[in-house]
Amino acid sequence: MQLAIDEARAATEHGDVPIGAVVVHEGELIASGHNRREVDGDPTAHAEILAIRVAAARLGSWRLEGCTLYVTLEPCVMCAGALVLARLPRLVFGADDPKAGAVGALYDVPRDPRLNHQVEVVRGVEAETCAALLRDFFRARRS
Repeated sequence: MQLAIDEARAATEHGDVPIGAVVVHEGELIASGHNRREVDGDPTAHAEILAIRVAAARLGSWRLEGCTLYVTLEPCVMCAGALVLARLPRLVFGADDPKAGAVGALYDVPRDPRLNHQVEVVRGVEAETCAALLRDFFRARRS
């Protein structure tokens, strides 16, 4: 999770919301990403999506079997759907997102039994550190 937190900090360097993600495959870091919506002008440039794209390229497959995604904030609907579509077996996230979270807050997309794949979820890892990054970012933007 510390590597995802480092990625989140990198997002602030270009004015993006500090969310970071990394993908680990069988114990090896294979991909990382942080939010780039502002710098890329791309609404889909979420940390999770960017890390998933790199991981799939590194593995040479859209199926991210044997992988764990670590992300600093509970994924949104788009990102939660991408986890299912990528057949990602495990998600570990830090802070809950009560306004847009789709892994328990508003919805529970990755564990919905109606879908063709379910993701194991571990929540709350380094939650306070992850939440503090977001609080500090938005506090600074308001002032």
